[in-house]
Amino acid sequence: MKKLVFLFASLFIIVVATQSVKAQESATAESSATIITPISISKNTSAVGGGDLNFGNIAVQSTNGGTVILSTDPEQDREATGGVTLPVSTGIVSPASFTVTGDGERTFSISLPTTSIVLTSGENEMTLGSFESSPSGSSSLSSGTKTVTVGGVLQVNAQQPAGVYTNANGLEVTVNYN
Repeated sequence: MKKLVFLFASLFIIVVATQSVKAQESATAESSATIITPISISKNTSAVGGGDLNFGNIAVQSTNGGTVILSTDPEQDREATGGVTLPVSTGIVSPASFTVTGDGERTFSISLPTTSIVLTSGENEMTLGSFESSPSGSSSLSSGTKTVTVGGVLQVNAQQPAGVYTNANGLEVTVNYN
């Protein structure tokens, strides 16, 4: 009987000891984060027209409206369609100009308004839309900076009253790292 008790006790100890031994493995990984220079965009006030989108002086027929197309290229002339004419005295003509700054040579996307902007002079209105940028869609920073210009199409109504037309909310251009 003593042998039987001893045998059961030994078996019990072996079973308990075997169950408490577990095969474990572990590994470690490093954790890190890299903070980069945030991307930013600002109006290029040193550009022609102070960085603003300026269509200059425009004349329109009394019976026929039209459009003025302003390119993203500051050296390119405006184009008039329909009953719109562009006087010899042009006034200030310039695409909007922005400076994008950020981290080194990173790429970024450019988002322009997708709806028209209303320009007003008192109670009178014109619409501005069909925006395009140069570069278009996306680009790369060069040593942490890039100039983006924006042009568009101004819809001029027949008999558009004389005045200086502006928009209260501005032309919003958004950039983001790709």
